[in-house]
Amino acid sequence: MSRRIAVPVEAYQGKITDLTRECLIAARLLAGDQDEVVAYMFGEIPAEGNSVLQLADRIITFEDGQVGQPVALAQAKLLCSKLDRAEVELVLVGSSSWGLDLGPLMAAYWGVPLVANCQWLERRENSLWATCRICAGKLMVDVEVEARPAVVLLLPGSFLRKEVAPRNKQPVIERETVAPEEWDDRVRFQRWIEPQREDVDITQAEILVAVGRGIERRENLEVAEELAEVLGGVVCGSRPVVDQGWLPPTRQVGKSGMIVKPKLYLALGISGAPEHVEGMKDADLIVAINRDEQAPIFHVADYGIAADLFDVVPALKEALIARRQET
Repeated sequence: MSRRIAVPVEAYQGKITDLTRECLIAARLLAGDQDEVVAYMFGEIPAEGNSVLQLADRIITFEDGQVGQPVALAQAKLLCSKLDRAEVELVLVGSSSWGLDLGPLMAAYWGVPLVANCQWLERRENSLWATCRICAGKLMVDVEVEARPAVVLLLPGSFLRKEVAPRNKQPVIERETVAPEEWDDRVRFQRWIEPQREDVDITQAEILVAVGRGIERRENLEVAEELAEVLGGVVCGSRPVVDQGWLPPTRQVGKSGMIVKPKLYLALGISGAPEHVEGMKDADLIVAINRDEQAPIFHVADYGIAADLFDVVPALKEALIARRQET
């Protein structure tokens, strides 16, 4: 009997997220031609979503009520009631703010294992193994996933550069209507609150100089601002910097901030938390400077410098000025 890998689909403002695509790629690589990949969509399939969902064998959409809104409590209960545990081998969920709610809830409702911070999944003979980050990404561990089913939280960027062969057949689409009594309405979605765009739009910037906790205090932002000026770029930051009030919310990069795709992303003192990586992993070129050589940011960086940013950045700025004067 073939095994089923279930992938709950995350959509944000009418678009399927890149992280869902990564989950489908991972599922497809694990399933091969023998097993089934089923995508579970809350609400209607977005107009541009068909190309992403082509990786699935079947697409099941849940319709009516608030099913299309990010209410993880109700969605987890709905999925657990609709899926047959005996047929499911894995539930692959993206480790986003939504997935971090949905995945643990599903594991708790079913009473099955939850594999968190997963960076890689593969089959070894008849076993399934996950490579996971622990200790804030400083250590990697291999875990054999013995129990079935299991819920896996996949980190952003894990399967970003993996490709699968185009499929010759279209996925089968099944639509299910959700009755009012099947939807847990104790938590209700009200509205999206978008940050005001009175500041620079960092999503349109070609060069971004991003700062994290490593900048240490507000006064040190000048170091990043001077480098950004030389490069012709814009300063942005991770959530801890914005939470401290050192930068406005419009400068925040990450799942709870802005998704950016600049030509150059220079990360200064940023550890590389999954929420931040999801917002910048598609930059054309990522350069990271962090004195902790085990920082997770180096896993997604094209170039990395394990050194103190207060030593590297001034030297880099002077070198750029000198190069400009030569030309």
